[in-house]
Amino acid sequence: TCVFCLTFQLACCCGTAACSLCCKCCPKIKQSTSTRFMYALYFILVTIICCVMMSTTVANEMKTHIPFYKQMCKGIQAGEMCEKLVGYSAVYKVCFGMACFFFLFFLFTIKINSSKSCRAYIHNGFWLIKLILLAAMCSGAFFIPDQDTFLNAWRYVGATGGFLFIAIQLILLVEFAHKWNKNWTAGANHKQMWNGLLALVTLTLYSVAVAALVLMALFYTHSEGCMYNKVLIGVNGGLCLFVSLVAISPCVQNRQPHSGLLQSGVISCYVMYLTFSALSSKPPETILDENNQNITICVPEFSQGLHRDENLVTALGTTILFGCILYSCLTSTTRASSEALRGIYAAPETEVARCCFCCLPDGDADAEEHIGKRGGQTVIYDEKKGTVYSYAFFHFVFFLASLYVMMTVTHWFHYESAQIEKFFTGTWSIFWIKMVSCWVCVCLYLWTLIAPLCCPTREFSV
Repeated sequence: TCVFCLTFQLACCCGTAACSLCCKCCPKIKQSTSTRFMYALYFILVTIICCVMMSTTVANEMKTHIPFYKQMCKGIQAGEMCEKLVGYSAVYKVCFGMACFFFLFFLFTIKINSSKSCRAYIHNGFWLIKLILLAAMCSGAFFIPDQDTFLNAWRYVGATGGFLFIAIQLILLVEFAHKWNKNWTAGANHKQMWNGLLALVTLTLYSVAVAALVLMALFYTHSEGCMYNKVLIGVNGGLCLFVSLVAISPCVQNRQPHSGLLQSGVISCYVMYLTFSALSSKPPETILDENNQNITICVPEFSQGLHRDENLVTALGTTILFGCILYSCLTSTTRASSEALRGIYAAPETEVARCCFCCLPDGDADAEEHIGKRGGQTVIYDEKKGTVYSYAFFHFVFFLASLYVMMTVTHWFHYESAQIEKFFTGTWSIFWIKMVSCWVCVCLYLWTLIAPLCCPTREFSV
């Protein structure tokens, strides 16, 4: 198992090869990957702290099991029972420090094209100093004067950044769908096996989407209510059918031969997922039955009588959610993804078909230099000829992710009653955010299909 070894050498904490601190049994790692891993580790650490701050269970356990808890809270001036270190206001302050940390490095790394520059060395090393800086920024936010004005203003900044991060996620999803189809279509020109794989995956995607639509119609609707659910399920199902027909229409195929049902199948599955997630986040409705008793509708009937461990469900769901956030942050910083966000796509003839098409190497394999003398993990310097990803864009995405985490953990606009134990409790704000995200995703994909028709003089490649 790879574990971080204890070391007393300051160079190890401040050098450019952070992951060389691992043991030799670990597989070799690229310098660019190890750097992104370390920043992601900082992000995860602060995210866990935010979740702890929003947990009433953890707060009660600390009061019960920590000796001299009251005296300690008074000593650090956090209130009589450390009330200044819990709740949405504390999460806002901690995320403010983390957002400032990544925004500072975003400004610092603008226009870095060589990994040998002084700023690149700072980006790729000095991890102990960066950890101290991050902790200082998160702690310093608690001493900002006029806390009420700060929280009110920062809430709007967080909402703006959170929505922008959602937009980046949706753009990358559309780019992923087009890249998948283009890569496997390139292989179909040489081997018929790729045509079979395309047909099989497309059929599977549409089967999943149709099954999800039917199951939602069965479990999230009721004959005497649930009008919102009925309309939204019908609208989103119709949108999936519409974009599928547009994708294979002759006018679109003439301008974009690589457009097909695989992309629309991916989008349809994601639309169904967002629809399910939104319906699950919607507050349930109640009606009177024939015995004049209130019954809950618009939720699956088999879930109403279950007594489940809410803390376990919340912990598992939160882990999955923030795993997706972290995945979006890291994939959006590759050269191909950052170019896709600006509308730049690789030429079809440069595609090499592969099953794991999304794991293309970022670095130059010929420019490998191994570190084996320190007794740690082997690190490959893959940026000797230049940077393999945009440093500034990398930090900007994590800046937006910090704001998205802040708004998500505090239930967006229902922050005053937010608790991590009630993370999946239905609220109207979360319901509409997910539903609007669903429609924006459809619009983005639809635009990539009709853009060449609307702007015939401009060259598009997806």
